[in-house]
Amino acid sequence: MRVYEHERWKGVYVAELDDGSLRLATKNLVPGQRVYGERLFNYEGVEYREWNAYRSKLAAALLKGLEELPVKEGDRILYLGIASGTTASHISDIIGSKGLIYGVEFSPRVIRDLMQVVADRRNILPILADARTPERYRLMVGMVNGLYADVAQPEQADIVNRNARLFLEDGGYLLLAIKARSIDVTREPSDIYLREMKRLAQGGFE
Repeated sequence: MRVYEHERWKGVYVAELDDGSLRLATKNLVPGQRVYGERLFNYEGVEYREWNAYRSKLAAALLKGLEELPVKEGDRILYLGIASGTTASHISDIIGSKGLIYGVEFSPRVIRDLMQVVADRRNILPILADARTPERYRLMVGMVNGLYADVAQPEQADIVNRNARLFLEDGGYLLLAIKARSIDVTREPSDIYLREMKRLAQGGFE
């Protein structure tokens, strides 16, 4: 097998297995640690973690041809709906020890699972809070240059806009997983996407 950095996305790697199949991967920030049972690959003295697209919306988006992945080493990211940290752990790998993820999660049960992940990943700061009320965790979160949102709420764009106003630096980026069925099960997903994008534009996103 061999592992090489993806030609388009810095910090994302491609593992070419012995059978010829290709897998996305990130360089493991905590060698020897698995987060969700993913495979570990060792190549030329470096350990990589398979980034499973069936477990991570962001990995699936990359495989579907996402044109740009703005996440880079040293980034400070506010992650809304971090859950148990599957996708966040790979972002953690990419931003490295100089970066930081503020991970907001509403469920006490889920954040307990996240605590096991962050025990060795010092660049993830878990916050038990409701993303709809960012004022309540304002003193715990610094300014960030990236915002990642994966929240199952009807007012997703409004939640993003409220958090962006408080924490996102000018010129910062947004990665948003729009959950159309969480917003309105009676409308076509394409209509929901357009509506949410319009609301984001009203909030200042381009």
